[in-house]
Amino acid sequence: MEPKLIMMVLLVILALVTATATTSEYIRPLPRKTLQFPWNSKPSSHPQQVHISLAGDKHIRVTWVTNDKSSSSIVEYGISTKNYSSKAQGESTSYSYFLYSSGKIHHTVIGPLEDDTLYFYRCGGEGTEFQLKTPRSQFPITFAVAGDLGQTEWTKSTLDHIEQCKYDVHLLPGDLSYADYMQHKWDTFGDLVQPLASSRPWMVTQGNHEKENIPILKDGFVSYNSRWKMPYEESGSSSNLYYSFDVAGVHAIMLGSYTDYDKYSDQYNWLKADLSAVDRERTPWLLVLFHVPWYNSNNAHQGEGDDMMAAMEPLLYAAGVDIVLAGHVHAYERSKRVYNGKSDPCGAFHITIGDGGNREGLAHKYREPQPEWSIFREASFGHGELKIVNSTHAFWSWHRNDDDEQVRSDQVWITSLIGSQCLAEKSRKQRKILSEP
Repeated sequence: MEPKLIMMVLLVILALVTATATTSEYIRPLPRKTLQFPWNSKPSSHPQQVHISLAGDKHIRVTWVTNDKSSSSIVEYGISTKNYSSKAQGESTSYSYFLYSSGKIHHTVIGPLEDDTLYFYRCGGEGTEFQLKTPRSQFPITFAVAGDLGQTEWTKSTLDHIEQCKYDVHLLPGDLSYADYMQHKWDTFGDLVQPLASSRPWMVTQGNHEKENIPILKDGFVSYNSRWKMPYEESGSSSNLYYSFDVAGVHAIMLGSYTDYDKYSDQYNWLKADLSAVDRERTPWLLVLFHVPWYNSNNAHQGEGDDMMAAMEPLLYAAGVDIVLAGHVHAYERSKRVYNGKSDPCGAFHITIGDGGNREGLAHKYREPQPEWSIFREASFGHGELKIVNSTHAFWSWHRNDDDEQVRSDQVWITSLIGSQCLAEKSRKQRKILSEP
């Protein structure tokens, strides 16, 4: 690439990043420092950035990166250390982003696996042995939830608190690495989360910081899709930006705030089909995650989710979704059950949890007076825990980092819509709305 063209590309990137950083209408406090990472001295064939995700019934996808392009995509695994009774062959990919070239990114699905079982595994036939715990097949099950993570000292604090939580699956509603075109930061993020993400499934969806598109020059989500492959094919989706999965009586739907969602889009039609296929006898809890919140009383990002809400909220309401989790706003907020802009006992609880530790700081300013549907709101870094106790009851808690001391600041028992009059009435509406062309 010619030097002048390289300079032009860098100027375009700088302009886009600057524009993103200056659109906010609130003043953020000084954040904690960005983490510094030492030079990685591992052999080029050793696995790095290891993380796992659910990949269909009783299967786990193992993802890792090697700098050696000849490394194999094999995972050996078993239920006792260094005694691997099974082996699986996977696939690999890589990508280039101007002057950056990724390592070899491996994706290997292992299974069928036993539920609630500790497995030992090794990637590529050499290097470190890892451990993973498969989720339970029945209640109770616990989700750790944190969005907008980034790579700051606050991120490290959040991850340290999550590590203390006895969770089964991590849910991340967008904005992972905050690489923002600087591709090496995807590598450091992978190393940062590896201790947690290699041992429990991490289920993620995209945020605005994953786009990284440059008109004409680069398509969006290349880095994200290459590195964080989710079970979209297993759930009948045509895009890694939206998918669903089942785990222990929960059907979770991960939607894309940054791909088409109008009634003529592939995502909309996929969502209708996915919701129509939900069996509430088998999965009595219905969760939805996406990045941009629909119910938000913070000054930050006001109205950004309105179009998606207008298109998709009637589908979620008709299907009887219990809980919606979002990020994007760098603060915490929990609502009552809501629909169409106001409290509704048959609507979903909406929780904004974009407070994982990002480098941009917190969104402190809220609209006044507080909307009647908003129960609790606070601009602090932290994470959430959702324990689904049985088919009818769940316990949600939000844990403020609070200068590195774990504090439970908000908590509530949630009753599922399963068995309620709401769901009985909605069954008729659901058949009509979900069957409309």
